[in-house]
Amino acid sequence: MPIYLVRHAQAGERQDTDDDYLRPLTDAGRTQAAHLADRFAAIPVPRVLSSPFVRCVQTVEPLAGRHHLVVEETATLAEGSAFTSIIDLLVSAADHTVLCSHGDVIPDTVAALCRRGMEVVGSEDWRKASTWVLERDADGFTHATVWAPPPQR
Repeated sequence: MPIYLVRHAQAGERQDTDDDYLRPLTDAGRTQAAHLADRFAAIPVPRVLSSPFVRCVQTVEPLAGRHHLVVEETATLAEGSAFTSIIDLLVSAADHTVLCSHGDVIPDTVAALCRRGMEVVGSEDWRKASTWVLERDADGFTHATVWAPPPQR
């Protein structure tokens, strides 16, 4: 059964805010977040975890709302986090859990899972609002595919 690792949607520019932690989604990013909620509408999502950075929380708020869930913020998914802690979180997550993180964290985590035997099926996609579908069995993560980002309009 899969779990989902989402990169946050389109956000404002770093230089346009005094505190990068508070940088929000752009209009295009909010549109992507709404489309992500639609994409997950038929999936039985039990939990939504997110980096505490505003852009990540805003990315998965519509999805969580669609499933009558609250976004659970965890520093484990924050920018600059070590992949080892993230892998521990992924291993303990229930099937169909959605986790939202950052562009520096997700490639490192996927690469670490590949070093442990996971195979990436198809093309890699690291763009904002892309979703990594991580399949696992009792022995660990077996393969991953990626969903392209939803449209920004």
